[in-house]
Amino acid sequence: MATRTEARALIEKAWRTWGEALQSAPADAAGAEAVAARVEAIAACVEADLLRACDICEQIGARRELSIALGKLAHVALDRGRTDKARSLLEDAVAAATAVGDPLRVAHAVRHLGQVHHRQGRWDQAEACYREALDLYEKADGGSPLDHANALRPMAMLLEDRGDVEAAVGVWGEAARLYRVAGVTAGVEECEARMAGG
Repeated sequence: MATRTEARALIEKAWRTWGEALQSAPADAAGAEAVAARVEAIAACVEADLLRACDICEQIGARRELSIALGKLAHVALDRGRTDKARSLLEDAVAAATAVGDPLRVAHAVRHLGQVHHRQGRWDQAEACYREALDLYEKADGGSPLDHANALRPMAMLLEDRGDVEAAVGVWGEAARLYRVAGVTAGVEECEARMAGG
């Protein structure tokens, strides 16, 4: 029987492979076409590994790892413009994380689900997801400043999209503070630029 370790290894391998595929930089237009074809081929392999990991997790009852694998599958779908598929996978990831009782995993999955809703123009659902994720990050022991900042960032963007610039600036400020604590200079710079209207 497959093990939790095997599932984790498949998830890590698939995610590393996907990250490397997305980093492929074409030299010219012809190169861009070749890279796009290569990325599509890699996506099929990555999805196969993640689906295998999901199967293993379901067989052995590894709900936390199942939530992670589903979340990674959702990211691949989102990167490929498949927002409905990403939303469905993230809903399943939230359910798996909730079943295992891991509030940080739930927060992570809910935050990404909110981002899909936001991208699809479902602003009320996005806001509800962001608020739930932020509440979970604030209450959870062992939550990282980076995760919390990463949840504040899309909330600030949503507030901007809704025209509530004053509230957005406050959220950007808190995100900047947390990015600073986490040592993420790029995050601080983005927040400061957004607060300045950039």
